[in-house]
Amino acid sequence: MSAQQQLIAVDDISEENTPAIYVAGGLKQFIEIAKAEVEGEVPDLTSRKGRERIASLAAKVSKSKTAVEKPGRDYLRRLKEMPKVVEAELRDFVTAMDNLRDQVRQPLNEWQAAEDARVDGHNNAISHLKLHAEALEGITAEDLADRIAKVEAVALGNQWEEFETEAARAKDDSLKVLRAALAARQQYEAEQAELARLRAEAEAREQKEREERIAREAAERARVAAEQKAQAEREATQRRELEAKAAADRRELELKLQAEQAERARAQAEADRVATEQRAEQERQAATRRAEEAAEQARQDERRRADAAATEILRQQETREADKAHKTKVNRAALEAFVAGGMTEECAKQAITLIALRRIPNISIQY
Repeated sequence: MSAQQQLIAVDDISEENTPAIYVAGGLKQFIEIAKAEVEGEVPDLTSRKGRERIASLAAKVSKSKTAVEKPGRDYLRRLKEMPKVVEAELRDFVTAMDNLRDQVRQPLNEWQAAEDARVDGHNNAISHLKLHAEALEGITAEDLADRIAKVEAVALGNQWEEFETEAARAKDDSLKVLRAALAARQQYEAEQAELARLRAEAEAREQKEREERIAREAAERARVAAEQKAQAEREATQRRELEAKAAADRRELELKLQAEQAERARAQAEADRVATEQRAEQERQAATRRAEEAAEQARQDERRRADAAATEILRQQETREADKAHKTKVNRAALEAFVAGGMTEECAKQAITLIALRRIPNISIQY
């Protein structure tokens, strides 16, 4: 703590000296001052004046606390606002400098944009020339001839500037590729036309043979259908005769099964009746047994609860007696110490009683 800090009183705190006060350890001086003002007092709770004095000292400490805390809170708010001011100033500075930089560079940017557009225009035109000679798979001879005409129509000259040589090379390369592709495509299309003629002749022959085969197959299907119909009628007659005999056999068997089922049902009903009576008797006996067991369990539970209550009462009584004996022993030792220290036995008893009843502040007996 500096000498300057030690000389500042609570009432002298101001906006000018707050930076020197509100630092690490800077507020300890005010705590020490407050302690010095109150710790020398001896509390007297036996009189109204003494109690009022204690309340006044506490109020004085609270007032000192507020006098130090309020300027500190104000100083803290000012510190929190400072980064916002710096940030706004830096933001305005950066924006102004960026605008100035962009203004200075604007002519260069405009020239560069125009130059880039000029170069891109020539490059795009050359790429377009080359594009005519790309992706030629499946293109017809007519389309290839059209591409050749478009490439041949591209004029060369000073308008190409420094790209004239590259444009001429791209045009020549594209024409070579397109003309070679046109020759190959024309040969391919001629071959395909001949193949189409041959396929048409083959398809005509196949169609005639297919129609003749269909007629023969239709006649054969008609013959087979007539034979199948006659066979189906014969099999239907046989099936009806067999079904009639099977129906008679089933009816006889059903009557026999019904008689057997009726006998089994009667026997099952009798067995169910006997089993029901047996289950009812077993359930009655089980209910009686459960009631007897529940009554016996209730008697045992009640006896255990009574024994536990009696044991707890006896334990509490023994605890109280042991505690009383211990306190009597401790009080007797304290009494003897007071008497040995020069007090009368009557005064010693009164002192022990007041301490035990917690009438003496900050003094107690450890039992």
